[in-house]
Amino acid sequence: MVASSGRLVTVFGGSGFIGRHVVRALARRGWRVRVAVRRPDLALFLQPLGNVGQIHPVQANLRYPESVAHAVAGADAVVNLVGILAETGKQSFDSVQANGARAVAEATRAAGIGTLVQMSAIGADPDSESAYARSKAAGEAAARAAVPGAVIIRPSIVFGPEDGFFNRFASLATMLPVIPLVGGGTTRFQPVFVGDVAEVIARAVEGSIAPGKVYELGGPEVKTFEELVRIVLRETDRKAVLAPLPFAAARLQAGVMEFLNSATFGLLPDEFMLTRDQVTLLEKDNVVSERAIQDGRTLEGLGIRGETVEAVVPSYLYRYRKGGQFTSGKYA
Repeated sequence: MVASSGRLVTVFGGSGFIGRHVVRALARRGWRVRVAVRRPDLALFLQPLGNVGQIHPVQANLRYPESVAHAVAGADAVVNLVGILAETGKQSFDSVQANGARAVAEATRAAGIGTLVQMSAIGADPDSESAYARSKAAGEAAARAAVPGAVIIRPSIVFGPEDGFFNRFASLATMLPVIPLVGGGTTRFQPVFVGDVAEVIARAVEGSIAPGKVYELGGPEVKTFEELVRIVLRETDRKAVLAPLPFAAARLQAGVMEFLNSATFGLLPDEFMLTRDQVTLLEKDNVVSERAIQDGRTLEGLGIRGETVEAVVPSYLYRYRKGGQFTSGKYA
């Protein structure tokens, strides 16, 4: 057991994919963790990640400033991980990733807290054609305006047991004989392990990395969209035809998917969902910039040897095999 330091950190979105790993990393360092989420009852699974009473879920909604202020009261540091990949109902990119980030940052400043970590994404750009990327940039700007020393975290696609990328395509491979490759599958990614992202965030909370900077996090390898999907097929022992889908056709298909999802009141399975904004994002590579590499604002620059996709992904994709982990001797 790790002795509590008495320090308190509030983590917004702590029950999500990245959040649970951040909560664990902070708990292991002795922090008391207040997990701010819309449904605290759905975050109780986090409590075994720390000692008794060390992790405590509280209710907070970024659209209600009073709840945000209550969630940060008395904290020594704040982490905002709240984000969405597609808009649904009141959960728009602006309301969550721009205005929501502003609410957290302003509450952090009002509470006199000087340590803020804001989750963003590689590709965040106020001039982007993607609403997602523009809202991420707006969230960054709001965080820095309220707390000048705020640390901004920009990861490429994040992988781990509960990820939404490898699991999604593994699930598709169990259902479809053909998997479309948007843009021909040439978009380049730099997948980063969720544990490595959590490590950087924990260091930012502790103040052991330079404040007021933007850190771009990518793993040790750059791979194309097609290469990543082929890894999924190999590890799940599934066969599927990879069909190149030009961006124009993908955008048309995404429009149809959005209409069907709206017409069925959101009943379209997540695996099949594709939005026009996501297609726009795929038109640009999602890798760490040369400037970040030169400045040392990367995993390598921080002395972290990132995990590779091949080292981690097989450990959780085997469940998509027809016979699970017993399909081959590799996991027996």
